[in-house]
Amino acid sequence: MADQDQNPVFQLQRVYLKDLSLEQPNSPQILLEQQQPQVDIQLNMGAEPIADGVFEVTVTATVTTTVGDRTLFLVEAKQAGIFEIRNVPQDQLQLLVGVACPQTLHPYLRAIVSDVCIRAGFPPILLPEVNFQAMLEAQQAQGQGAPN
Repeated sequence: MADQDQNPVFQLQRVYLKDLSLEQPNSPQILLEQQQPQVDIQLNMGAEPIADGVFEVTVTATVTTTVGDRTLFLVEAKQAGIFEIRNVPQDQLQLLVGVACPQTLHPYLRAIVSDVCIRAGFPPILLPEVNFQAMLEAQQAQGQGAPN
């Protein structure tokens, strides 16, 4: 029984949409524009412990589409998950929280952003695949450490 208490645990407890925002500040006039919009996608991730061995991990996408200097629409979505992570070495914990957890959440975020765009009357925006390992390494190189 005591051996089981020391076994590594990595388990998704819950996935949920923490925040969602859609703005169309220049509608309806901008909808008549014939120009191809420019799309800018920004991704961020964060994590924080919420109990012993339990972490909330978030992945946020901000999608801004513009026509000229005016915003067509802006979508911001924050997908979250609660993960139980116990009995793993610190270096592995950082990889789980900074890479494995965001990879688990990304497909949910991708679906939400696409669906919101369609429901707003626009073609879907598909978030690109993400190398969360590279994102984590970039954060570490900038001295930020693990996602926050």
